Amino acid sequence: MTVDLAAWPHVYRPAAPGAPLLLLLHGTGGNEQQITTLAANLDPDAGVLAPRGRVTEHGMNRWFRRLAEGVFDLDDVEVRADELAEFVTAALAEYGVSGGAASPLVAVGFSNGANIALATAIRHPEVVPSVIAFSGMYPFGDREPVTELSGLSVLLLNGSSDPMAPRSSVDRLVGVLLGGEARVSRIEREGGHGIAESDLVEARRWLDARPLPEG
Repeated sequence: MTVDLAAWPHVYRPAAPGAPLLLLLHGTGGNEQQITTLAANLDPDAGVLAPRGRVTEHGMNRWFRRLAEGVFDLDDVEVRADELAEFVTAALAEYGVSGGAASPLVAVGFSNGANIALATAIRHPEVVPSVIAFSGMYPFGDREPVTELSGLSVLLLNGSSDPMAPRSSVDRLVGVLLGGEARVSRIEREGGHGIAESDLVEARRWLDARPLPEG
């Protein structure tokens, strides 16, 4: 499928040599401009690819539809994850980003953005091989995609009392990821939904220590 990048609002900034390209994915009500500020807190040399979610809910940008608070439209999750993978593939080609060790792609999402990052990585690990998920949860409800995930690395950062990303859903997520042989780091802090300073510290540490992809 041909992707019209001009029809998908996004921000792109190239990475310094050897630095990662961060696929930044905003939460509900955010946008591609706001989420770019997160890059400087993770790696000031990193590149940025920050698209805008293509769903709106009461005027707020989102990545996929939901039927109620915490109840996702699972068919739409899958469709939107596939669309995001197509966008990323087209954007990397357009901007001449080869990926691999030269400029590894790392998806970084918060809340709804974390969920679409995880969904896209699980369905398309060859496109999104690394994920940092702030306040994310299992995005596929009662479905369990059968996917080989040995090339996927994931960092999960959650609050222990987060009603929007409950521990039971994160447990399910970890089980699916490990079942697909993904590499998973899970860090739980006190508190609820959001990005704490301790989360940023852990994310920076993980970025510095992550194995580089081949290429």
